Parts: sequence; structure tokens; C-alpha cells
Amino acid sequence: MDADLAMAIGLVLGVFSVPSILSAISEARAPRVGALVLVIAGGMIIWAISQKPGGYTFAELPAVILNVIARYLP
Repeated sequence: MDADLAMAIGLVLGVFSVPSILSAISEARAPRVGALVLVIAGGMIIWAISQKPGGYTFAELPAVILNVIARYLP
């Protein structure tokens, strides 16, 4: 897995974990699954930043996601 793919997957998982966490909190449940997914997403993002020399900037993130989509979708 290259750093761009890990960054894109980490960002998508991070975004998808927020509704799960908010739903669990609003229903007075522990947000176990959402928190676990958020931790996994954070780990993937940190790994991607550590693997790319110079890291990522916020301006690069849309291009990274679009490049990953273009690379893996026919």
C-alpha cells in the first residue's frame, strides 16, 4: 500500500466515523465502533505522512484523493 492510498482511505474512514460516533452519543450508547474506526483512520493518516518525504499539505489532499480514485477506478 502506498502512502497516497493510505491517506485517502484514512481520510474517508475518518469522515465516515463521525456520524457513527454522533449517533451513538445521541442514543446514550458508547461509540465503540466509531471510535475504533477513527483510531484506525488516524493510524493510516499518520503512517502515510511518515512514509512520504516532506509529508502532505492541506492543499495537496484533494489532488491525492483524485489521483487515488483515477488510479483504482477504471
